[in-house]
Amino acid sequence: MLAMNFRGPRQIRLDRNKPEPEIKHPYDAIVRVTRSLICGSDLHLYHGRVPDTRVGMTFGHEFTGVVEAVGSGVQKLKVGDHVLVPFNVACGSCPHCKQELYGNCNESNPQATAVGGFFGYAHTGGGYDGGQAEYVRVPYADVSPTIIPAGMDLENAVLLTDVVPTGYQAAEQGGIHKGDTVVVFGAGPVGLMAARFAWFFGAARVIVIDHVDYRLEFARKFAFAEAYNYRDMKDPVLFVKKATDYFGADVCIDAVGCDASGSALQDITGKGLLLQAGSATALHWAINSVKKGGIVSIIGVYGPPWNLAPIGSLMNKGITIRANQASVKRLLPKLIDHIMSGRINPKEMITHRIPLEDVSDAYRMFSSKLDHIIKPLLIPPRANAA
Repeated sequence: MLAMNFRGPRQIRLDRNKPEPEIKHPYDAIVRVTRSLICGSDLHLYHGRVPDTRVGMTFGHEFTGVVEAVGSGVQKLKVGDHVLVPFNVACGSCPHCKQELYGNCNESNPQATAVGGFFGYAHTGGGYDGGQAEYVRVPYADVSPTIIPAGMDLENAVLLTDVVPTGYQAAEQGGIHKGDTVVVFGAGPVGLMAARFAWFFGAARVIVIDHVDYRLEFARKFAFAEAYNYRDMKDPVLFVKKATDYFGADVCIDAVGCDASGSALQDITGKGLLLQAGSATALHWAINSVKKGGIVSIIGVYGPPWNLAPIGSLMNKGITIRANQASVKRLLPKLIDHIMSGRINPKEMITHRIPLEDVSDAYRMFSSKLDHIIKPLLIPPRANAA
């Protein structure tokens, strides 16, 4: 089959002869991919920021597909079902899954002390091949895969596998109250969704900060947010303080993670010398921009083992930190309702539809922010097969 193939940092190839996956466990399913996406989190892998990203791996944790085969123990899916597959590989029965913490499943990634299993996300996420391919093996097939509702646009369905619930959880973690000022650092797809959903929780003002002008313009139109380029500011923290009568924002959301720019020190230590797990610039800005007693929501990805963070400000300001990988399965019912009711149409973020055969070009374009790209969609050649 065709599959994306990681050959090292900034080296993506198309593998035309990767073996098709097989049923390995009674609760497995084999899914023929119909749509997949490239995520900003994939760029962390692409840039070499996440440990134990192995040569030969296939990325892709956002995909939909048609069930082609099921193991003997699968009861909820049948061959021919068209499903969206959340990025969490979750067993559904461990203590964490029972708390609906599907991103922390204890069984799908048993050698990890923090995260659960993820599709297409390095061996720190369990080493599961992802959906930037023609076929995927889906473990625990009765748990997370969800039949796409009749009438739902397939492009909206694939966005429900990660970016929509991740953006929603970013806002939810902020504990936003009616009248709050919310600042989102990062105008990538997750930041855009977090800003849009901040209004759903009652925000009175939403500010997005980034350094790419076309993304900021998109934030104004899609998320109805104020949007500012930090390169036009002397100090983003001072800007937020001035914009909030020097109190600080009620909620700050770090939607960037380890690839953040804006600080020479963070860039050198986190992205150049790799002395920390990527650049924590957005986290610094969030902690220092939020009000005393405010909440910082971290949804941007940071790899192990540690980062330089202003713990003194965190403690002395009485800040609450809330962070985790999104628990997609928990959020799907309400998000499906939001889409089917017309409250949000997330496919508006998809700017490029690219054949899987051109996956290496897609990564280069997305990484370099060419052609005003916001969210790239990959279409496998067998997507429309009978």
